[in-house]
Amino acid sequence: MTKLARLALATLMLSPAAASAQQDTVVIRAATILDGKGNILRDTAIVVQGSKIVRIDPKAVGTITYDLKTVTVMPGWIDTHAHIANHFDRGTGRLHSNQSPPETKEEQTMYLMENAYKILMSGFTTVQSPGAEIDKYLRTWTAENTVPGPRVLTSLRSVNENTGTPTQIRDFVRKAVADGADFVKIFATKSIREGGAQTMTDAQIQAACGEAKALGKRTLVHAQGPEGAKASVLAGCTAIEHGNRLTDEVLDLMVKNGTYFDSNNHLLLHNYIENKPHYLGIGNYNEEGFMYLEKGLPVGNDTFKRALKKKVKMVFGTDAMPGALGREYEELIYRVKDGGQDSMDAITTITSKSAESMGLGNTIGTIAPGMEADIIATAGNPVTDITAVRQTVFVMKGGKVYKNVMPAAGKGIGTTSSGKQ
Repeated sequence: MTKLARLALATLMLSPAAASAQQDTVVIRAATILDGKGNILRDTAIVVQGSKIVRIDPKAVGTITYDLKTVTVMPGWIDTHAHIANHFDRGTGRLHSNQSPPETKEEQTMYLMENAYKILMSGFTTVQSPGAEIDKYLRTWTAENTVPGPRVLTSLRSVNENTGTPTQIRDFVRKAVADGADFVKIFATKSIREGGAQTMTDAQIQAACGEAKALGKRTLVHAQGPEGAKASVLAGCTAIEHGNRLTDEVLDLMVKNGTYFDSNNHLLLHNYIENKPHYLGIGNYNEEGFMYLEKGLPVGNDTFKRALKKKVKMVFGTDAMPGALGREYEELIYRVKDGGQDSMDAITTITSKSAESMGLGNTIGTIAPGMEADIIATAGNPVTDITAVRQTVFVMKGGKVYKNVMPAAGKGIGTTSSGKQ
């Protein structure tokens, strides 16, 4: 074989790999990037290879894959508490419950996929879902980026006062973890619609949180009132959910113990009230329950303000139910406009701080080299106008673009790198 022939053969053998490497490199040019840590990066480019951000480079040369200079770029949002499988029945418009006609597995799957798609398109690239067995299937498929949906973490099921004795609860937690639960969900109190009093004993809470910790798993505790929250903080649980009427004593205890606070008291309550006809008459969604919801709005907002002032470790969760799924960003607007949270702090809460609370602070929630390429953009800048979170124009998860209503380089408006809408 001649030298020229050998060179030609080598070129043919190398060119597919070279072409593939070139194809895997995505360059996003941006004028304004909120990095998720409270910093603003100006006039630079994010270079992505595969599913990872490999560098932030203002001098990146070559073809710009996505020109996002006229919008605001930031990490994909994280909802640490959303019920992604729950839905309104198509026929009645009412919340699906055990009072509804039975559904086939195919119907359940379609509802789940519909919710997942809406959530991803709105800018949320990661969702933590407490307590649905079907979540694990969505978790697998979205992890492979084979179906459009956020990254999913799930508890599969939940612990409450009826789970059993402390010993039985420990067994329950071990089984859930063995079955693939990412974390443990605990109901330490009644619903806000029933007043929020403590229901699990201190010993039951200690058993659930203690066993989860021994297995290296986090615990999210539904605790509306201060009694259940205090018992959970003292038991070493990871995060308090809701905390509608927490006292200063409990908030101080949370600061001391490094407990995360997931205040689901804005969008959740507004959504129930706004969608009352879709819920009323189902379980404890009764007139008395809605009275508690109405009263809970100012109380929960006051707790939120006091928690901010005391610098409790705040994360972003919504407890989103039907009516709120796909618009969880409204919680951010309530927190800023009603709760007085600083806009940039709110953005860090929905990104890096929530990632940290899930043990994923080195993986998601920040625009930085080595992080997963979960990147979104809004038409306006939410730091100066928080309502800009309603206008997501670009969504990338794990390096794959799912939404782009900006003009991509060499393509028309509304196309992605694969040419699909």
